[in-house]
Amino acid sequence: MIRIGHGYDVHKLVEGRKLILGGVEIPYEKGLLGHSDADVLAHAAADSLLGALALPDIGRRFPDKDPKYKDADSIELLKDVCSEVLSMGYSVCNIDCTIIAEKPMLKPFIEDMRGVLARALSTDISNVNIKATTEEGLGLRGEGIGAHAVVLLER
Repeated sequence: MIRIGHGYDVHKLVEGRKLILGGVEIPYEKGLLGHSDADVLAHAAADSLLGALALPDIGRRFPDKDPKYKDADSIELLKDVCSEVLSMGYSVCNIDCTIIAEKPMLKPFIEDMRGVLARALSTDISNVNIKATTEEGLGLRGEGIGAHAVVLLER
């Protein structure tokens, strides 16, 4: 049996925060605003897994009103979600992710992100794809960063 899920997340860029994407710290003058580390890529990946199995989204699973998740490492949250996926008898066949950001340039960090996600998802790096694109000055206009993820689970 196979299941497909889609996840999406977006956070505003602000000064005074680290920029974490896919569990990798990216040198940049701004970071993403959020209750956790605001890693939009990890959040989109987690929501894609939860969506594939018709489970509640990460906002309900890890509520931002719960102090336990203040400054949480989003890769750890993704690992928690993946543990549930595995306990239900599913595994990640593949995941395809797109990060939407005007700046910074993300190409030098993609392979590291792939490795981090592969380990978090208990799958081979060949099953993890990450792309980065801009919105040509439209959409987020450099004010935030978003991510989409589509996952295929198999039992």
